Amino acid sequence: MMNLYNTLTGEMEPLSCDDGVVNMYVCGITPYSSAHLGHAMCAALFDVLRRYLEYKGYSVNHIQNFTDIDDKMIAAANEQGVTVKELADSNIEAYMAELNALNVLPASKYPKATEEIDAIVDVIEGLIEKGYAYQVKGDVYFRVRKNHEYGKLSRRNLDDMLAGARLEVDESKEYPGDFALWKSAKPGEPFWGSPWGDGRPGWHIECTAMALKYLGNKVDIHGGGRDLVFPHHENEIAQSEAYTGVKPFSRFWVHNGTLGYGAEKMSKSLGNVFSIQAALDAFTPESLRLFFISSHYRSPLVFSNDVIQGQEKAIIRLNNAVKAESGTGSEVNVDRYVLAFEEAMDADLNTPRALSAIFDLTREINRGSSSGHNIEHAQSVLLKLLSVLGVDISTEEQHSGSSEPFIELLLELRQQLRTEKQFALADRIRDSLGDLGIRIEDRDNDTRWSRI
Repeated sequence: MMNLYNTLTGEMEPLSCDDGVVNMYVCGITPYSSAHLGHAMCAALFDVLRRYLEYKGYSVNHIQNFTDIDDKMIAAANEQGVTVKELADSNIEAYMAELNALNVLPASKYPKATEEIDAIVDVIEGLIEKGYAYQVKGDVYFRVRKNHEYGKLSRRNLDDMLAGARLEVDESKEYPGDFALWKSAKPGEPFWGSPWGDGRPGWHIECTAMALKYLGNKVDIHGGGRDLVFPHHENEIAQSEAYTGVKPFSRFWVHNGTLGYGAEKMSKSLGNVFSIQAALDAFTPESLRLFFISSHYRSPLVFSNDVIQGQEKAIIRLNNAVKAESGTGSEVNVDRYVLAFEEAMDADLNTPRALSAIFDLTREINRGSSSGHNIEHAQSVLLKLLSVLGVDISTEEQHSGSSEPFIELLLELRQQLRTEKQFALADRIRDSLGDLGIRIEDRDNDTRWSRI
């Protein structure tokens, strides 16, 4: 059975669904500009979770939203001289193409806030009827003090939150910590009709409305980046449980760590973003996916060119194992590697340990090939485990075909350099081949190579 860390309880808990269906809602992007690499990491990590659940036999109903209306969307559209819809559609189209390039499986549904206004209004009306929300001059706010468990996800005390927050003074609110469910229309802004007048939804309410509409009261996993724990997910819990009366709103709250660039996290507001497209222009999709899962999903990850280039060498090693020549001897046994992989993934999606099992299997395949064993089944298992991680090495065009002629050519060049006593360059060839999983052995006047 798989165990996942639940942010809500702070504990590892077993994940099981009697009906065989896992309902998973993952917060998507606000498409006011090009998506950055942190967005790609979040999408790839939850894609791995989905793939592994499907590997275990579950059917996954995966919902990912787009926040296509908010203050940032309006400001960016005005700056570019386009409508909010034009801006959103353009950036969403680019984002979806980038996810496809990264081999991220499409979600079951991609609802947009602007297309779910009726559902959002229904939830707000229900909250007002139950006394959890109130309207003032066309705005509607949620009463956080009426929810005595407010702060349970982020483990914050309400008074402490206010003391440490920079809240704009708004005399229309009953309490400074109350958050907006509906914002009245302002000149030049998009708006929709509502019982409280023209306006638009607040950020948090849209996810509650969409999760309830597409998943009902059975949300098994609600996910997103760690930066969403407060206030977004905290507010979602408060308004969702107040509206439905069902607790918990989601059985599991799963959050991935931040992606750093140097000493700080990567974010648009800090201006240190690396766009997904720029990353795809510089590196292969497979190496980026390996980079994302090289650290545990809850741990922070630091981006660097050197680290991803190292993953590209790892991809070549995997390719070599898949393309290694099979012998006619006994079949290589892979059971212990599959078991190690599954144990790692069952332990809160421990992808670094899972990758270790995969590379152990890779070495076993190469040893088996060198010894004349039948490695075909082991190769198919390797491909299957890699597919669970979303790593499709079959698309590596630069490594298609046999690599043996190129290795032989490099060895000839190395021998010539050794004859000319250019040992430093000769050693660089040996070391580079070693990084790619090729072992070099010099025997008298002969040089032999084998895959590690």
